[in-house]
Formats: sequence, structure tokens, C-alpha cells
Amino acid sequence: MSVAASRSGAILERLLSLHPKRIDLVLDRIQRLLAALGNPQDKLPPVIHVAGTNGKGSTCAFARAMLEAQGLRVHVYTSPHLVQFHERIRLAGEIISEGELAATLAECERVNDGTPITFFEITTAAAFLAFSRHPAEALVLEVGLGGKYDATNVIARPQVAVITPIGLDHAEFLGTELAGIAAEKAGIIKPGVPVIIGKQDDVPRDVVTRRADALSAPAYVFGQDFFVHPEHGRMVYQDTDGLLDLPLPRLEGAHQLENAATAIAALRRAGCGWGKEDAIEAGLRSVEWPARLQRLTRGPLVELAPKGAEIWLDGGHNPHGAAAIARAMADFEDRADKPLYLVSGMLRTKDAAGYFAPFRGLARHVTTVAIEGEEASLGAGELYDAARAAGLDASPADDLEDAMLQVCAWSRARPQDGPPRILICGSLYLAGQVLAENG
Repeated sequence: MSVAASRSGAILERLLSLHPKRIDLVLDRIQRLLAALGNPQDKLPPVIHVAGTNGKGSTCAFARAMLEAQGLRVHVYTSPHLVQFHERIRLAGEIISEGELAATLAECERVNDGTPITFFEITTAAAFLAFSRHPAEALVLEVGLGGKYDATNVIARPQVAVITPIGLDHAEFLGTELAGIAAEKAGIIKPGVPVIIGKQDDVPRDVVTRRADALSAPAYVFGQDFFVHPEHGRMVYQDTDGLLDLPLPRLEGAHQLENAATAIAALRRAGCGWGKEDAIEAGLRSVEWPARLQRLTRGPLVELAPKGAEIWLDGGHNPHGAAAIARAMADFEDRADKPLYLVSGMLRTKDAAGYFAPFRGLARHVTTVAIEGEEASLGAGELYDAARAAGLDASPADDLEDAMLQVCAWSRARPQDGPPRILICGSLYLAGQVLAENG
């Protein structure tokens, strides 16, 4: 179902018009609306609050899978969505229905009564309202942007806070200094609440741990208090409570071991009895998180690809995330030698040259596209320039179909290399378009 054609889609379009002319990161607007709604944020199950630059969504997916494997009802709030808005809100294990989403949005629209508020703020209020009306044992809550002034940060006392790897992104709101970005992310830490600190560079780790110390929040730091490594086709997790010999995560890439370990640490430190080993194992095997190194096996784009090609989809969109994806591609190359071709589209707010840099010497060619229907998309020619500036061979394409045909031509020109490995990448918006067309 297309959101744009639904009742909820019409309401969402109207809510966009309420956006204040000047974007200032404050909590006043959502606090006002929540108070008028009866403060639903105070009527929620224990919360796992997750901030960071990269790995937030995957960490949330691992936490959800492990909790559900324990037989618990789990609410989940993530953003952005890939295909339809409903994906952002999971009520006790199920994506919110069209009827309930439309009714909840309409209630928030009526109570807000035309007052300026950001789209994310009013839709977050709607999510809290829906969560408050359904029983559950846990809420996995992903920060939208930043932390301190993010609309999700109205939760007074989560069960545990999580900070995933911090890098440069959303510079127009968070700046270009890692220390400042880390301070914003650390704003979700609450006095006395355990905080799990995922794998970090030195500067953000020090900022976050200092904030935790200042608030007497017990900090559990990747590489100091909990560890993970692959061993003999398994995943070994260790913390101060002992060692777990676990299956490798269903999600691909070495970075997903780190995300899984962060989720495990959060469950084991939450103090709710959530970290049961059998549930952790089951969650690692069952976890799903679309557009994170997702293998595509059907659909029009797959049919266009060269025979025997591997096609992967990833929505990572900043240099830090690209480095993790490039490492995964290099690992794939070690396992099975195939020439790597990128098909990429990106928003103009992103560091495109920085994104492409980790693929230098790894990718054979980049075919660039504009993201259909996105005004903020870089043009294929602009993205081509960025790829060339990063030292990659590149060519622009009219659309995804043309891009795939170009990859076919490049592959046919070098038959001795065998079937290619194709990575469609650069934006969650592009990933959503691919999934909508190839679902």
C-alpha cells in the first residue's frame, strides 16, 4: 500500500506544512504536545534508548530479535522508513495498522491545532501515544537526529542508554567536530542509568565516558568492559559476567558483530533479566534489518543483472558507514573473488567524496544515479564528479535500470573476470526505492 494514497499519507502531508520556518533543536514543542495528549511518554514499558551515527538501526534490530526470542512483547520506534511510514512504529511485534496510524496521527493533529512543530516531533508524539495504548514488556527507541534535543529524549529515565559508533553526519545540525557531535549524542544519558558505549574512536569515546561519569551513570565500554570476535565460524562475546559462544549474526559484515555485541551488552546490563543466552542465540539467527548489506535475489533489477551476479543493497550514507561497508566487501572478495561495481545515489547534504573514498582500489567502477522523487538528491552528474574526485572510475546513468545495463556492458567487456558483485548504495532513500520496485 502506498502511504501517499492512504488516509495516513494525507495526514502526513498536512503535518509537513506545520514545520517551523527556522529549525532549532529544542524539546519545548514536543513537550507541549505530549502534555496536551496526557503525557503518554510516561506510560511506556522499560526503554532501551539508542543514539549514535552508525549502527543504531541494526543494534535496535538485534535487541528486538533477542527480546522477542525470549517471548516478550516489544514496541520499536525507528526512522527513517524505507517503503512506507508505518515501518517506523512496531506495536508489540507488529507494524502499526493503517487504521490505527491514521487515527493516532489525526488525534495529534487535532490536539496540536496548527501550532508550529517539526514533522519528526509530531510523529514521535503519535508513536508514544500508540505505544502507551498497547501492553508490552520493552520499547526499543531509536534517536532520530543527535540526542540531547532529539524528540525521543523526553523519556525521563530509560532502562538503559546505548551510544553506537559516532562519526560525521548531519553537519548542518550537529556541526563538523567529533567532540561536539559526541556531546550531542551523549545527551541521552540520564543520572544513574547504565550506558552502553559501542565501538568508538578515542575522541567521541572520551566525551561520552566523561558525561557518564558526571551523571554517575555506569558505563560499559566496547573493548574495555565487553568484547567480541569471530572464531571458527562462530561469534565469541565476553564481558565481566563471562563468555558466550554464539552463532554468527544473520546480518552480514564484521561491523554487525560489533552491533550485536552492543545489543547483548545492553540487554545484560538493563537489569530486567533480558540477556538469556538461548534468546540471544535465537535472535542472532532470526534478526532482520532491510537494506543493510541485504542480498537481492528477485525483481526487475536482478533480472537485468549479468548472469551469476551477486546484488547487494545497503543504505549507509556517510564516510564512517562506507568504511564498514567497504570492509565487508573486502571480506566478500577474500571469500569469493568477484569484480565489485557500485551503483550509487546520494543526497546533497552528504559527503559524497568522503563516502566513496573507502572504495578506492576496491570498486572497479561506480555508476551514479539521481534518487527518483527526492528534491535533495544529487544529480547523477554531480555524484559522478564526487566519485571521480575520490579517485574512482565512474559514469552517470539516467536511472537504476540504465545503471544496471551499464554494469552489464562493463562486465561483458571483461568476460575473463567472471560474474560481478554489484553494490547498490549511498542512501536509505535509494534503498527504499529499490525495495519498493524489487520487493
